[in-house]
Amino acid sequence: MERYQRQIILSEIGVEGQQRLAAARVLIVGAGGLGSPVALYLAAAGVGTLGIADDDIVGITNLNRQILYAQSDCGLLKVERAATRIKALRGDIHIRTYQRVTAENTAEIISDYDIVVDACDNIDTRYVVSDAAAALQKPYIYGAIDGHEGQVSVFNYGSVPHRYRDLWPNEEEAKAHRPSRAVLGVTAGIVGCTQANEAIKIICGYGEVLAGKLWTIDLRTMQNIIVEL
Repeated sequence: MERYQRQIILSEIGVEGQQRLAAARVLIVGAGGLGSPVALYLAAAGVGTLGIADDDIVGITNLNRQILYAQSDCGLLKVERAATRIKALRGDIHIRTYQRVTAENTAEIISDYDIVVDACDNIDTRYVVSDAAAALQKPYIYGAIDGHEGQVSVFNYGSVPHRYRDLWPNEEEAKAHRPSRAVLGVTAGIVGCTQANEAIKIICGYGEVLAGKLWTIDLRTMQNIIVEL
């Protein structure tokens, strides 16, 4: 309890909320710019089990935003280095790693978790994961970045749950819309932290979750907008 005392004294969390965090199981799909802050902050908050899925290796161009990794990690599997880094932060956390999330294994993987955080940058994977999460009625926390801009929403949650396909109903059109490779590291950090915040709110049961809403931010102007889906 000493470790988490600064958040336990928050009325929205308390001892009961901390116990909920300890019992929670969250799957993070993607261990890159978004997945890095999501994983670190959920682990630091006390989430009991994290699943991390990514089939990539650490590259030097990742290091401006993927804060899970050090220069010495280049050439190594992200999921392995991520697990080591998170364990160094909190030794009692349970971590499961997956190198491939496919149409064949996604539903089986997701079924073991309470929440799915979409931190990937692959549109094909996003549709596979979002469809499986919707079929299993698992809250799905979406995040995306492009340059200085980012967006977050929560699907499969609330009294009238929306799906990712409500945001992008035309799969072929979505796949044709490729964001640029340009990104500022802090953009990924802010969007990933927002995704982690939504997960904590869902787990502890407080606040207004971004269900049925799309939050967008432009860090050049700090203009942020929430629109109804």
